[in-house]
Amino acid sequence: MPNTAAIFGPEGPEVTAWERDFFRDADPLGFIVFARNIERPEQVHRLTSDLREVVGRDAPILIDQEGGRVQRMRSPHWREYLPALDQMQQARDPMRAQWIRNRLIAAELYDVGIDVNCAPLADLVEDQTHPVLRNRLYGSDIDNVVQAARICAEAHLDGGVLPVLKHIPGYGRAHVDSHKDLPVMDFPLADLEARDFAPFKALNDIAMGMTAHMVVPAIDPEAPATTSPAMMHYIRTKIGFDGLIMTDDLSMEALSGTISDRATVAIQAGCDIILHCNGKQNEMQAVADAAGEMTPAAITRANHALSQRKTPTNIDILGLEAELTTLLD
Repeated sequence: MPNTAAIFGPEGPEVTAWERDFFRDADPLGFIVFARNIERPEQVHRLTSDLREVVGRDAPILIDQEGGRVQRMRSPHWREYLPALDQMQQARDPMRAQWIRNRLIAAELYDVGIDVNCAPLADLVEDQTHPVLRNRLYGSDIDNVVQAARICAEAHLDGGVLPVLKHIPGYGRAHVDSHKDLPVMDFPLADLEARDFAPFKALNDIAMGMTAHMVVPAIDPEAPATTSPAMMHYIRTKIGFDGLIMTDDLSMEALSGTISDRATVAIQAGCDIILHCNGKQNEMQAVADAAGEMTPAAITRANHALSQRKTPTNIDILGLEAELTTLLD
């Protein structure tokens, strides 16, 4: 198993000499790739293979490939997808279309060596949901969102790709972008439990999850969920999520303090893994030093999640593409 409780994003389309030395010594749980790392299929496959070779094991490699605006692998080499909410509203059979979409995404990822996707999303659409989040979601009805998220997760697992449930405990009501500001969910706890938190409780058996950078004053009036011991305890005990919890990107501006401070308090709060995405050398070194080694509990959760990786089932790619087109016509 790895040493450092972190997932890092390499700087570019190839592993640099500095990164080889750093990743080998730090031995993070895994890696995450972004558009800056992606040029064409054979290059991505080489990058994922090189990253695993550096750490000497079958390390998980993540991506945000929701489809729509949040889609790191794009045409001409990969399919373009509608925003999730648009597809849910447009499809004649939304749940069947949801399965096909995510099974095709999983196939594209698996083919280039990516085996973890940061999806599904279980946040709920609200009147005030920020545009940066809104059309990435599946709807406003709890039961429909749970069903769509479950289908997304199952389609990925069928394709050999692990799903990551986000953004725990749910920030659909937030009207600010957590990439730039800190959302505050200042609502009665009973209201949050009945609505915002409910999809995540229903999906708490998914083996990997990602926190939301947001403050919930009813539980902790000061610290964002990612760095709040009270919120993390609530997620574990009340929402019942016992999977591997990673932070959302630690370099997002919703969080305050140095990158080292953020990593330290997130681990102390109860997050298992620090997610650091921007590829900056000095920040990655600081995160590695602050995050430290994975705890025994984190190792157990990681082993459970990674044990779900499997060889994909056979599918008719062309047939599924044609069916999805028909469903969206």
